[in-house]
Amino acid sequence: MVSDDQVLQCVKEIIENARALYKGNASITVRNSIPDTNQIPIENPQNWLKIPDVNCVFVDMRGSTQLSASSHDNSTARAYQLFTGTAVKLFSEFESPYIDVRGDGALALFDSNQAHRALAAAVTFRTFAKEEFIPLVKGKTGIDIGCHVGIDSRTVLVRKIGFKRYRGRSDRQNEVWAGKPVNMAAKLASESSDDELLASDRFYRKLSSRYALKSCGCPNDEFVDLWKEKDVADDDRFDFGTAYALGSIWCKTHGREFCKKLLAGDD
Repeated sequence: MVSDDQVLQCVKEIIENARALYKGNASITVRNSIPDTNQIPIENPQNWLKIPDVNCVFVDMRGSTQLSASSHDNSTARAYQLFTGTAVKLFSEFESPYIDVRGDGALALFDSNQAHRALAAAVTFRTFAKEEFIPLVKGKTGIDIGCHVGIDSRTVLVRKIGFKRYRGRSDRQNEVWAGKPVNMAAKLASESSDDELLASDRFYRKLSSRYALKSCGCPNDEFVDLWKEKDVADDDRFDFGTAYALGSIWCKTHGREFCKKLLAGDD
């Protein structure tokens, strides 16, 4: 325990209040869907919302450390805008109820009944990354850069942590999503290559539409399975033993049709 003479008195009071809060009971309210951010609690620090089976899509930039804000500030700024700015806009277009920027990437949360929509958003971003982002940055800077994508699904707790207002501002607060899906999706993304997205087995099991599971038949009318199993049982970063890798992006001939039918899989 921190002693009176170890830290400033104001710090000691903050720690004591935090300890007392930890020893109390949290109040958990179950919600069946992701709420608007203004409905996520902040006033009472013991109030949390519980949302079952949230689907999380996590994307980040591979090789971003090669970009330098000091020596290549213009190209770095444009690359980040191209990648993360487009991710946010695409996820919004696919009606993600919650989007956040994390470092050089972004995450999008979808409700429990939006697994096919989450997958459609992820494949769409992968298509953009492979067809536009990677070649554009390579052509402009010569830097080999890429894209990681991971998806997971699990129950979360959420509340805002921070100040309700600080000096007339409300930006010293943020939503905290406690639970597995954000962390697992980020770790899956870190394991993925430019040529695949990785999903947990629990997300994969939600997929029922044939447009999520089988190819369109291009180029030789062969309707093949889209996913391949990946054993992650020996990787203690994951709380599941099997991941699934999807290597395809939207087909140049049937992509739009498949995307529309995939979105209909949640109806």
